Amino acid sequence: MQRIRIATYNIHKCKGLDRKISPSRIVEVLRELDADIIALQEVVSLDGGSRQENQARFIAEKLDMNFFSGETRKLDGGSYGNVLLARFPVQRTFNYDLSVRRREPRRCLRADIEINNHRLHIFNVHLGTAFFERRHQARRLVAPEILLSRELDGSRVMLGDFNEWTRGLVTRMLSAHLRSADIRFHLRRSKTYPGVIPFLHLDHIYFDHSLEMESLALHRSRLALVASDHLPLVGELRLKRHG
Repeated sequence: MQRIRIATYNIHKCKGLDRKISPSRIVEVLRELDADIIALQEVVSLDGGSRQENQARFIAEKLDMNFFSGETRKLDGGSYGNVLLARFPVQRTFNYDLSVRRREPRRCLRADIEINNHRLHIFNVHLGTAFFERRHQARRLVAPEILLSRELDGSRVMLGDFNEWTRGLVTRMLSAHLRSADIRFHLRRSKTYPGVIPFLHLDHIYFDHSLEMESLALHRSRLALVASDHLPLVGELRLKRHG
């Protein structure tokens, strides 16, 4: 059976706990993961500046991976949002609007990836911080236009920073259609954020029943503890059969 390593990581604009902005440091953390597919949130990419100011391109080139950006909004003249990195060919990408009026814009980036005749639909999500906002976004995600689209003919994986630390509507609605990677089963802790002293569970991985989560880890290297306020969540999935 085919196995892939998949990770989600909010890189906080590459700003570490020491207040330094260092895309190179994020690259080193991602090298430690050795993941095949990586969902990044809070990525800033500025064209026309230094190489490292275009964080998405710089990270992808350093890792020799394909990358696809899903812009959420403009920030300091650059593109700000979600990014997907993959070692495999990507067929199509979509960027769904999850924004709620009077709140910060939010989006969900989807990439269709082909792996040895097995298609994966990867959804990279960064939801809002307000309770009412996430309720709207949960209904938007679990709709015929996104997660329940009839055009999806492969296995679905939805991962990212959900900003939901209790079992709210997002968790309940997604769990009705996908399996949740239960960190309590794989790890000694049930919290993921912030990295140094975690007391919230914000980062999640949901996956189709055609997949099996063989391992799950919260990557707590010395470098990762400084590089961002989040830690990478990385899992190994086994592709059992098509969707």
